Amino acid sequence: MAVTGRGPRDLDSAGPVEEERLVTRPFVIVTLSAFAFFMYIGTLVPLVPLFIEGPLKGGEFALGLNAAVFATAAIFARPVLGRLADRYGRRSIIIGGALTAATGGMLMSQTDSLSVLMFLRVLTGVGEAAVFVGAATLIADLSPRERRAEGASYFSVAVFSGLGMGPVFSEWLLDDVNFERTFIAAGSFAIISAAIAVFAPARVESPDDNEATAVDSTRRGAPPMKALAESGVFSFVHPAAILPGTVLAFGIGGLTTFFLFIPDYARDHGFTSSGGLFLAYALVSLVIRLFGAKLPERLGPRRSVSIALSAMAAGLAVFALFPSVPGLWTGAVLIGLGAAFNYPSLMALTVNNASDAERASAISSFTMFFEIGSAGAGLAIGVLAQLVGKQYGFFGGVAFCLIGLWLLRVKVAPAEPRPAIVPA
Repeated sequence: MAVTGRGPRDLDSAGPVEEERLVTRPFVIVTLSAFAFFMYIGTLVPLVPLFIEGPLKGGEFALGLNAAVFATAAIFARPVLGRLADRYGRRSIIIGGALTAATGGMLMSQTDSLSVLMFLRVLTGVGEAAVFVGAATLIADLSPRERRAEGASYFSVAVFSGLGMGPVFSEWLLDDVNFERTFIAAGSFAIISAAIAVFAPARVESPDDNEATAVDSTRRGAPPMKALAESGVFSFVHPAAILPGTVLAFGIGGLTTFFLFIPDYARDHGFTSSGGLFLAYALVSLVIRLFGAKLPERLGPRRSVSIALSAMAAGLAVFALFPSVPGLWTGAVLIGLGAAFNYPSLMALTVNNASDAERASAISSFTMFFEIGSAGAGLAIGVLAQLVGKQYGFFGGVAFCLIGLWLLRVKVAPAEPRPAIVPA
């Protein structure tokens, strides 16, 4: 089934052109499917680290290895998934990915081995990559070109709602000891996601299919995209995604630090569970993205992503410097603020610099940087925390955010030169 992204428009009609619709029935279906899937991911966020440090008796390095294995599987899957989505349609990889992830999640309930758990994290990584590539590409397909950052903001509401509500549900159902039933419940959310995706369009015919963009199907483009396209990297990573994606990866490195350490760190500093902190982080992101969906486009990528990386760096520093109940609440709010602004503008930069024929490949490449950031941070921060402890390990996440901030402001979105003042 193919549908048009925004509906046909009568080109012969008189009068002003109305703003093209963004929120349509297919848009809502894809968003609901993504919400259910990220409830699955969110349920695993505190569950897997607690499972590793509890029944499996792993340490901080095992936590980092878990993130790296999950992310590396997704990294290697994404280029193939992008091409499959372009060839066979977005819906098929959403359904297949959700069912693959569900299998991995449910089988985790039966393992007592760290090595088996790592293998199952490969399945969940491939499944997550498939769902994200398919859903994010459909959202871009369905969004008017000039409203893609807004569309990405609304889509990310589903992502962050799941990532926020999932940990609360997980901690409640787990009750510190009920790992088996919580893993099974997590897998059930992924199955629900696949069932909803059945009603999504397989592909979307976009009205700007033939528009020229900074990187087109002949691989011509304006610098720096042209140089990247001619470098040979294009065969694996779409050039439109490289610079925005690298900034994203450093921001995700900071967010990964939060995800890995907070479940146990919160219990050591006055909390009975980490669910409330995840909820606070997600609610802040959710409110900003719902009521400020147009802010990334108004602020532009330089300002909006600078806010994101600065806020996340500040939040992680607060966790390390003020290990108390008020400090952890403050840090969670700052992380939520940063997460709200980190993704939409960078996503829009990528999509608007790729032709429609290559959109799924570009988005697949861009979203791959989520996993690159997770893998890099997982290993680096895991080793650091194994040496100095979780408290000072948070400073590793601060470093990731600050490197991303420098790269953004120097390479990706440098300040525009001020016009010279000509004397009268």
